[in-house]
Amino acid sequence: MAEPYTDEAPALVYVVDDDASVRAAVEDLLASVGLCVAAFGATRDFLAHFESSPPQGPACLVLDIRMPGQSGMDFRRQMLEQDLRLPTIFVTGHGDIPMSVEAMKTGAIEFLTKPFRDQDLLDAIQQGIALDRQRRERDAAGQALRERWQSLSRGEQDVVIGVVRGQLNKQIAADLDVSEITVKVRRAQAMRKMQVRTLADLVRALERLEIR
Repeated sequence: MAEPYTDEAPALVYVVDDDASVRAAVEDLLASVGLCVAAFGATRDFLAHFESSPPQGPACLVLDIRMPGQSGMDFRRQMLEQDLRLPTIFVTGHGDIPMSVEAMKTGAIEFLTKPFRDQDLLDAIQQGIALDRQRRERDAAGQALRERWQSLSRGEQDVVIGVVRGQLNKQIAADLDVSEITVKVRRAQAMRKMQVRTLADLVRALERLEIR
């Protein structure tokens, strides 16, 4: 069974920029406010690190758009294709309106043109970390719910599905070829295992699991 999500792991900010001076400046800024940083000069180096050592806590990515080799914009599209869910802040020394619009279409949370204000970057990073923390909490809650559903016996699951469909106990009993008492017992056991108190809670739980 998966461990429940906790927010004990520190937040981590990834910085990908081919300009060493920019990386150093951003690292110093983030360190000054107590944020952990991992900086890279190319997207391939970041990706190799991320895949071998994924973050244990909330994280976000500060990504330069214009870099030799793979651009930041192309890498962001790759992230979406690979379902690499990491809030992303674009930075660039040569921004324009079409580029900023394209960046936002990829789901970036901010687009900053160099030289940007330190506070603007810090605000965007805090937003990104908050978004990733919320995603992790949702993922953890969803995993816990799936594990509770899987803890039900097949008979209990069948009863729950019948209940959620609006069937009466006697109808469920007839469909499953069991007694009404058995249906009532399975229903009570299922609600206990699913940690729900009402039928409405049970319906919402199955909706979250996309079980019909």
